[in-house]
Amino acid sequence: MKINEITKLETTELVEKLENAEAALQQMKLNHAITPLENPSQIKGARRDIARMKTVLRQRELNK
Repeated sequence: MKINEITKLETTELVEKLENAEAALQQMKLNHAITPLENPSQIKGARRDIARMKTVLRQRELNK
């Protein structure tokens, strides 16, 4: 997910997507531990998306 897409989302939508992304990351890690993923860089991409979402949320929190 690009930063432009993230900044366009409402805060409630962003929190919801963040929770879903964190759950998906945990599931990916678990699946990767059992049977290796075809593309393990998906984990890195998911982690970075989560970091982007958290950054935007923190910026909004500080700007209030």
